[in-house]
Amino acid sequence: MAGLLLLPPLLLLPPLLLLLRTLHIWPRLRWLAADLAFAVRVLRCNRALRARALAAAAADPRGPEGGCSLAWRLAQLARQRPAHVFLIHGARRFSYAEAERQSNRAARAFLRARGWDAGSGGGAGNERAAGAAGAAAPLTPGATVALLLPACPEFLWLWFGLAKAGLRAAFVPAALRRGPLLHCLRSCGARALVLAPELLESLEPDLPALRAMGLHLWAAGPETRLAGISDVLAEASAEADEPVPGYLSAPQSVMDTCLYIFTSGTTGLPKAARISHLKILQCQGFYQLCGAHQEDVIYLALPLYHMSGSLLGIVGCLGIGATVVLKSKFSAGQFWDDCQQHGVTVVQYIGELCRYLVNQPPSQAERGHKVRLVVGSGLRPDTWERFVRRFGPLQVLETYGLTEGNVATFNYTGQPGAVGRASWLYKHVFPFSLIRYDVTTGEPVRDTQGHCVATSTGEPGLLVAPVSQQSPFLGYAGGPELDRGKLLKDVFRPGDVFFNTGDLLVCDDQGFLRFHDRTGDTFRWKGENVATTEVAEALESLDFVQEGTKVGLGWRPWFCVPPTLWTLSSSTATFLRTCRLTPGLDS
Repeated sequence: MAGLLLLPPLLLLPPLLLLLRTLHIWPRLRWLAADLAFAVRVLRCNRALRARALAAAAADPRGPEGGCSLAWRLAQLARQRPAHVFLIHGARRFSYAEAERQSNRAARAFLRARGWDAGSGGGAGNERAAGAAGAAAPLTPGATVALLLPACPEFLWLWFGLAKAGLRAAFVPAALRRGPLLHCLRSCGARALVLAPELLESLEPDLPALRAMGLHLWAAGPETRLAGISDVLAEASAEADEPVPGYLSAPQSVMDTCLYIFTSGTTGLPKAARISHLKILQCQGFYQLCGAHQEDVIYLALPLYHMSGSLLGIVGCLGIGATVVLKSKFSAGQFWDDCQQHGVTVVQYIGELCRYLVNQPPSQAERGHKVRLVVGSGLRPDTWERFVRRFGPLQVLETYGLTEGNVATFNYTGQPGAVGRASWLYKHVFPFSLIRYDVTTGEPVRDTQGHCVATSTGEPGLLVAPVSQQSPFLGYAGGPELDRGKLLKDVFRPGDVFFNTGDLLVCDDQGFLRFHDRTGDTFRWKGENVATTEVAEALESLDFVQEGTKVGLGWRPWFCVPPTLWTLSSSTATFLRTCRLTPGLDS
C-alpha cells in the first residue's frame, strides 16, 4: 500500500525535472541546499553579534565591556580566553590577556595626551590641558590620530588603544610621501601622527610641513632623536595596564565614525572612507561567515592599512577568538615553512599572493600542510585551478567587497572564477542589483520613466546596492563633493537611493556572479588600486616631460603602465630610445 502511495510522485518526478530544465530553473535550484546552508549561517552570525552588542549596551559604562565594539570584544576575549594565543609575529607570541594589557597602556598614553585625569574618578569632565607632545594643541575627544606603520603588533596595540581612548585612527598607506601624504592627513583632519622609526629618513623632507600643520608627532620606537618627536611606545610602557572606563569610547550612535581607511580615488588622490562602529561590528562576523572557528590559525600577510588586512583579517579574527599569524611582508619562499611551523589552517589572500605561490618551484614544505581554507579576493580563474591542483585539497572562498561599500558577496560554493551568488536567498540577506551601464557615457542606462534597467543573464551590469539603516553609506571625509557619483537616485522607484560600486559584474544562468571590469580610470598593481591620474601627475612632475595625456587602449595586462602619450625634450627622447625603454613592467 505504501508503495502505491509513492508511485504517483515518482511518476511525476521526470516530467517535473524536464519542465524545470526547460524553464532554465534547474541550474539555479541545484545550488538550493548550499544557499540555504549559508543563509542559516548568516542568521546565526547576526544573532550572535546582536547578543554581544546588547550585552555591551547593558554593561557597566565604567567597565571595559561598556565601550566601543573593539574595546568590549577584546575585553570579553581577555576574560573568556585569557591564555589563548591571539597574535604570532616572528618569534613573539601574545595572548588575548596580553593584547588587552598592551592596548590598555596605549589607551592611557593617548588619554594623557587628551588631558584625561584617571586619578580624579574618571568622570566625564576630567579633561585637562595637556602639553605632552610639544607645542601642538592637546588632543580632544574624537580627534583623529594617523598611523603610518608597517604590519606589526605595535600597530594593533596603538589602534586598539586609540579606540579605547575615544579617538579615531586613520590608516595611512605606508608608501605615501610628499603631496599625497599631506593630502591624506588634511582630508581626515588628523591632529597627530604616529610613524615607524625606519620611515623617518624618507619622511625627513616632509617634517617641516607636518610640523606646520600643528600635528603631535610620535615615533613607534626609540630609534629617533629628532626634536619634537617622542616615543609613544615608551610613553605607553610607563602607563598602568588596568582597563580604562568604557564610557570613554562608547559611541552615541553605531553610525558614528570610528576609523578612516584610505581608498584609491578613481580620478586622483586617495579618499578617506568613513568606517562606522556598525561596520566594525559587522566585520567581527566575517570569518564566521567563511566557516572558520576559534581553534583556527589564520595566516595574514596583507597590509593593515587596507580593509582586507585590518577589518577582515584582524577584526574578523577577534570575532571568532582565533589565532592570527601576522607577517610584516609577504614572502612566497617562506610561506609554506611558516604554515608548517605555526600549524596554519586558514589563509587570507589577495589574488597576487596566490599567483606568486603557484609560480614558486616545488618545495617539501608545501606537502603535508594543515591549510583547509583560503579566503580573499582577486583570484584569477587560471591561478585558482593551478593553486587547488597543486596545494589541495583545500577550499577557496572568493569574496567581493569595497572599503566604503554596503554590499559584499561570498562564493561559498567554491565555484572557480565566481565572486559570489545571486540567489534570491542571498539577495534577501545582502540586497543588490545589476543594472545596465553605458560604457561610452559612463552612466547607467535608464528607461523612458527615468529608472534604471536590470540586466539579463550573461549581460555585464553595474553592481548597485540599496542604502538603508542596515546597510548605510557614510561617504568620505573632506566634503560632500567627494561622494558625488557614488550614490544613484531613482534607480527602480522614485526616491530610492543605491550605492554605486563602480564595478561591472555578470550573473550566469546558475546564479553565479563573476567580476567583469572596473568603470573607474584605475588599474591593479601588486594588489593595489592605482588611479591613472596619479601616474600621469607623477610623470608630468619630471623636468624632461613637457606634456602628457592618457589614451585608453581597451584591454591590457594588469601589469602594464596605463597607456599615456608623452612629449619629451629631444635629448631625453634620444636617451630613452637608446635605452630601449619598455612600458610594461612587472616589478
